Amino acid sequence: MFIRSERLFLRPGWPEDWQELTPLIADEKVVRNLAGVPWPYTGEDARRFLSLPQEHRLPRFLVTLPDAAGARIIGGIGLDRRGQEIQLGCWIARDHRGRGYAGEAARAVIEVARTLGHGRIVASHFLDNPASGRVLERVGFRRTGRIVERPSTRRGTVFPAREYVLDLGAPADHHDDMDRMRSRETEKYAA
Repeated sequence: MFIRSERLFLRPGWPEDWQELTPLIADEKVVRNLAGVPWPYTGEDARRFLSLPQEHRLPRFLVTLPDAAGARIIGGIGLDRRGQEIQLGCWIARDHRGRGYAGEAARAVIEVARTLGHGRIVASHFLDNPASGRVLERVGFRRTGRIVERPSTRRGTVFPAREYVLDLGAPADHHDDMDRMRSRETEKYAA
């Protein structure tokens, strides 16, 4: 699955991406805000991650920034299962932060989640990373009021994280909306 947003191209990771991916995520300031990423992060970790099978309803993407020289990797985003819930996770390389890329990628993946029939997505961020919370709120997540402990390999412990939720509506609601949209388009061209 591939997604084109206004400035970004989201695509699956390929085995040959490991060399470009490794130095971007092998950054202490990136890894300390991710729950399940090993530290220190090595090329072998990148190869292992890129070889994981893709699950149709839980896609993972590399976030790339297309330009005249190609499409450089600048981060990663995807859906995962946390217990019974679908979770959104995202990271952006340090040199590319503060430009709205995380929000743009999140909006694109939220639309994919809606299309796949997910009715609700959860997310969280460590309390000392409020910038991630601002991104989540900008794309429509709301705080649940819960603070939970999440593991952080880089920190070597569990650390408090704020939880968020985004209700996408029942899958049937989305299909009804799509049917109404198609009906309007048909009426427009029939007139």
